[in-house]
Amino acid sequence: MSNEHDLITTPITAEILRGFLDLEQTAYGLLPHRLPASARRQIPDDQLALAEAQPSGVRLAFRTRATVIELDTLPTKRAYRGFPAPADGMYDLLVDGRLAGQATVPGGNVRLITDMVAQTSELHEGPVGTARFTDLSAHDKHIEIWLPHAELTELVALRTDAPVAPVPADGRRVWLHHGSSISHGSNAAGPTTIWPALAAAEGGVELVNLGFGGSALLDPFTARAMRDTPADLISLKIGINIVNTDAMRLRAFGPAVHGFLDTLREGHSTTPLLVVSPIWCPVQEDTPGPLMPDFSDGTLKFKATGDPAERAAGRLTLTVIREELARIVAQRAVDDPNLHYLDGRDLYGEKDYAEFPLPDEIHPDPAGHRRIGENFARLAFGDGGPFTDPCLGTVNRSV
Repeated sequence: MSNEHDLITTPITAEILRGFLDLEQTAYGLLPHRLPASARRQIPDDQLALAEAQPSGVRLAFRTRATVIELDTLPTKRAYRGFPAPADGMYDLLVDGRLAGQATVPGGNVRLITDMVAQTSELHEGPVGTARFTDLSAHDKHIEIWLPHAELTELVALRTDAPVAPVPADGRRVWLHHGSSISHGSNAAGPTTIWPALAAAEGGVELVNLGFGGSALLDPFTARAMRDTPADLISLKIGINIVNTDAMRLRAFGPAVHGFLDTLREGHSTTPLLVVSPIWCPVQEDTPGPLMPDFSDGTLKFKATGDPAERAAGRLTLTVIREELARIVAQRAVDDPNLHYLDGRDLYGEKDYAEFPLPDEIHPDPAGHRRIGENFARLAFGDGGPFTDPCLGTVNRSV
């Protein structure tokens, strides 16, 4: 049986990482970022600063005959004052595309949120830990280690009992996706079961996930980052955070959408581009934001606090957002045949809510993520969908 003295340490570099846009050298190792440094310098709040540094969709990818794999990391976990500590983030191990193991890294840093509304917090430092996978087959295999989607993760060291080699390019298309906390993976069971990861596996594509909890707000720096990121397919899930935060009125929303799309088209003039409106969410369907936390029953739920009567004055709701997005895409598609629209209620609608209610009234549970991923794969990657592989003519179910 291998012990730590038999293991080979392989430097963690960009060659064996996927799903990131930038790497920051820290005192401990490498911190993957999902926005480049130029965008991060323009981030206006801690919410997005934390979200983009949480490695949703980021994974190590390499080939090896190793039977033992150890990954040292320094996690930073988020907890809320007065509530139980969250479960440790999950590391998912895929062998040749199939889930073959899961691990956690106890300890690490804890970011304690002392006030959810003001977003004040305290950092309590902790030690580096190890995710360990053993008893793997000794055959040459494609390994992926998906990092915890909602746990900031500094990569410290990779050790194996056989050499590691980067995975050569296999021609799979790159899907670049931007969305809210639902795309980020809130309430999902693990990093490979967030809905974009499920859809990417079903569609046979490489995922770059720019789902940012609370922060899909049509920020120009995010548009520029996406413009400059190589991609074969692009999707934008727009709307719920704009309503949640009461960030803008209808007058500003339409031009902001046009501006975001204009920026994307500067770098991806003919790339299939899918605009997705919000999923069904009863608390915000016809009630404007802002959204506020509600602990009245002892659990975290959210409620909308706006006045529905103010929709006539331009206050946004999910219903208004969907109508405006459909109008904008229809208008632009006359001159842009590669621009498409998908109503989010086709991913998760009233019937889905009845079957899989939103536990906190905003985010789907693990079964809800799976339903959204399945529906997106069918509607986007399936026959006649905007992301259908022209080489196959149908959805590619390989992973």
